[in-house]
Amino acid sequence: MSNRTKIKKTEMSSHTAAVMAAARAIPPLWPLASSVAVNPFLGQSEESLAHVGARLERVAGINVTMPYKWYLKKIASGAITNDDLAAALAEAPKDLRPADAASLREDALEQAARKEHAGTAAPAPEPLKTVADLAADASGTDWPGLIANRFGAWAADYFDVGQALWQAPHGKEAYAAWRSVASHDLTPEIAGLTGFAAHVVDAPQTASDVVERVVALLDLPAEALETYFHQMLMSLGGWSQYARFKLWQAELAGSTDQTITDFLAIRLLWEEALFNLFGDDIKAEWKAVCAEHATPVVPTRENVVAMVLQEASERAAQRDLAALLSEPGVENPSERPAFQAAFCIDVRSEVFRRALEAVDPSIRTLGFAGFFGVFASHRGFASDVDELRLPVLLNPTVHTCSGNADTAEEDQARRFSARAIRAWGRFKLAAVSSFAFVEATGPIYVGKLIRDGLGLAKNTAPNDPAPRFEPELDLPTRIASAETVLRAMSLTENFARLILLAGHGANVVNNPHASALACGACGGYSGEVNARALALLLNDPEVRSGVAERGIHLPEDTLFVGGLHDTTTDAVTLYDQDVPVEAHADDLRQARAWLEAAGKRTRAERALRLPRAEGEQDISARSVNWAEVRPEWALAGCKAFIAAPRTRSTGKNLEGRAFLHDYDWNQDSGFGVLELIMTAPVVVASWISLQYYGSTVAPQVFGAGNKLLHNVAGGIGVFEGNGGLLRNGLPWQSVHDGEKFAHEPLRLSVCIEAPREAMTDILKKHANVRALFDNKWLYLFALDEAGRMAWRYDGDLKWLELDREPLEPPVDKKAAEHASAA
Repeated sequence: MSNRTKIKKTEMSSHTAAVMAAARAIPPLWPLASSVAVNPFLGQSEESLAHVGARLERVAGINVTMPYKWYLKKIASGAITNDDLAAALAEAPKDLRPADAASLREDALEQAARKEHAGTAAPAPEPLKTVADLAADASGTDWPGLIANRFGAWAADYFDVGQALWQAPHGKEAYAAWRSVASHDLTPEIAGLTGFAAHVVDAPQTASDVVERVVALLDLPAEALETYFHQMLMSLGGWSQYARFKLWQAELAGSTDQTITDFLAIRLLWEEALFNLFGDDIKAEWKAVCAEHATPVVPTRENVVAMVLQEASERAAQRDLAALLSEPGVENPSERPAFQAAFCIDVRSEVFRRALEAVDPSIRTLGFAGFFGVFASHRGFASDVDELRLPVLLNPTVHTCSGNADTAEEDQARRFSARAIRAWGRFKLAAVSSFAFVEATGPIYVGKLIRDGLGLAKNTAPNDPAPRFEPELDLPTRIASAETVLRAMSLTENFARLILLAGHGANVVNNPHASALACGACGGYSGEVNARALALLLNDPEVRSGVAERGIHLPEDTLFVGGLHDTTTDAVTLYDQDVPVEAHADDLRQARAWLEAAGKRTRAERALRLPRAEGEQDISARSVNWAEVRPEWALAGCKAFIAAPRTRSTGKNLEGRAFLHDYDWNQDSGFGVLELIMTAPVVVASWISLQYYGSTVAPQVFGAGNKLLHNVAGGIGVFEGNGGLLRNGLPWQSVHDGEKFAHEPLRLSVCIEAPREAMTDILKKHANVRALFDNKWLYLFALDEAGRMAWRYDGDLKWLELDREPLEPPVDKKAAEHASAA
């Protein structure tokens, strides 16, 4: 092999590595039908917040923290103390941090004074310029805007999942499909990019060859490739994230996907065409840009100051949380509970659980990830689509379906009916037919228009027939699954006569992001299927006999019932038609009364936060109001994850800001449950927390924009306006109430009652989870035997003991209630 060939192969290898590094720096974006929260910093978990701040300033021109003035207000109010600042300062790099808390405040004040609009949104830093940016400066034509518009128009057609009346032809990879369209698109040439169609026709046949050619033309040094490629993909907005989703799904299935590489090649061809046209005008500026891309990404002092202020605000929140958890606990009576209800760990469940327990002291609630241990690919009744109702980090292990028609003819008729409804819905959304739809069917829809306009529509819960496993699971598998779930829930003794397993969903109208309000642990679907499937499994007499042999004795009179908690209305549906209820009729009547009372309390509490809500009676109406942009706050405000026995938090108002997972490490032999909690629910919760964080601190890049301007693009995501880049993240109305932020951007504090040695061993085994804690995308605390925050994980597998007050005796719940009544 010649030296020239060796050099060529080395260059290609470095190009491929840089392409993949840039691709993995992009977070995935799930489509609207099953959208789930995603950590926008997923590709940067190995770096600190200051380092990521420097990186994203370079490639996207965004801040990753709030404006300085936001922190200074907290300092002035006393919410952030000198101790918080000093503790955060001690963690910062020594060569870049201010000397002390006082100099930090002065530094922040000076920086804030230099920001023109430091109050509500600091002006974005300037990213490095692309060739398209430099060409725009030279020509006066908005080339970045044109690229976004033409790419978005093509991508919405290419990836369409049923919205378009006429779908783009498939069968080609993205790069080839784009070339076939772009070679006939005269828009760039009309705008002044002469010969662009011919440039596309003459382009290399493969994406990798495009990368090689453009890198050579632009004279990009190898050191510049990663951040330059990252910037190219960031410039395509949510489309790159959707391509990253396709790669994610492929790799989860043991395959691969080249869409994101194709996208990079497409974007580079635009750069190449513009450089060919304007290269003589921009050469000097471009050379300087290349030199900056080639320099290592290093945090500046300003990045470090911002990181310290952010950590100080998080330490302040942790101080408040520690004070709450250190309050004396409430011991549950040892007698058999009258009713038990297991809810998802979702922060919205915390409000309802607290309300339900307050209704009657004999009620116990539990928290468990809302897929209830059923890793299901599910097909609904009369549906042709499999829904992955499980965390997106995992693959399904079982298949479920809902019911069968009595005859093949009836089943076929119902499927045809369901398909017709879906097709009619797509026809309504198609641009070419929307006006014809209104004109032709307006009179038919007048009743619905009046009903919806006056808020007279009714809330409805999913009501398919009971799910069943298909194929049926064998008995040993059913027994093992039941035991695993019961132990993971720490539900192994003292069972009530009636136990509710409540999944959750959200009943809203006219909301493209509706699935984002559903259950993240169920892949963006509601959780009733998983809850009902588990209830049927746990009611199985053969399964009960099997788990009894394994040490879990379920009383004969205990009945499990699946349910659905609607987080928008706080109504709970019981699917008691799934199970024999004759012996439990009184229990079910009482449970419904308790759930209704708890719903009323919960709605009253939620109404205090929602804009324009006129008491609890107004909450249900918001879900059927087609003009309501804030039907609920979803997970806004989330700040903590607590895995401990419920007695550690019973009676303590966590304000709907904590994920609550029941966990008793004394029942966890080998710490398998702890490992599952730290590697699945904790990671999912971190995605949620950081999506809210990113949508708050950098809404222009990691947020979906204004709901009032949204148009659905291909059924995948939304445009803000009538085209351009696909938007990702949360709409502005999900984090802001119109006057102030509804979400306080805080990285999640994870509090677990378990031996530190066991948690350390799990971090050693899972490098990706350890990186989240080592780089402070999550904080980890060990709770002591009283549920107090006793130890802080300090990175590098080390722990720091926290100061605690002496223990106070626990409160006897019955005595406390008796004293209160007296």
